[in-house]
Amino acid sequence: MARLELLIGTRNPGKIQEIQSTLGYLPLRLRLLADFPHISIPNENGSTYEENALIKARAYSQQTGLLALADDSGLEVDQLNGAPGISSARYAGDGASDAESIRLLLSNLSRTGDSELLARFVCVMVIADLRPLKIAVGTCEGRIADQPRGENGFGFDPIFVPTNYSSTFAELPAEIKNSISHRARALVGIRQFLNDLLALS
Repeated sequence: MARLELLIGTRNPGKIQEIQSTLGYLPLRLRLLADFPHISIPNENGSTYEENALIKARAYSQQTGLLALADDSGLEVDQLNGAPGISSARYAGDGASDAESIRLLLSNLSRTGDSELLARFVCVMVIADLRPLKIAVGTCEGRIADQPRGENGFGFDPIFVPTNYSSTFAELPAEIKNSISHRARALVGIRQFLNDLLALS
């Protein structure tokens, strides 16, 4: 029987699936934002991934009384001086589709004239009540493909090829992506924290 409730502080179905697949075996009751119809989404006005993740985790915990897990993540491209970075979700403007963001990124990269487009995904994940209890960071190095490939994943997954692979995140089976991704690597630290917390409860 689950002894602890943890709120997954995202409405992104892809992120929810990745988190559930990693934490679902623990004796936790994982709650979703959809369980709280009147919950308000905080303004992510931080200047770093960590600040944005903390803003979300604290706000959701305050509104629900639960421990909350939130993350902020982004794609950093060397040839664009680390952009889009923390602006990844809004790269092509609020309300733009993933496809529109990808088109803008590839258009901006085409102007650099570089063929070796090195990049990385970064994820900072936080568990908090009104204070941060655990902060975990994960990165995945790779490169940018010259065109979108694959139907899986979300965001910039169709143009990100992780190091030592020839397929994009959107082409890889979920079980492989979920073992090597930036979010998967951050979840290692989160899972260990939860294991320790459950052992003390």
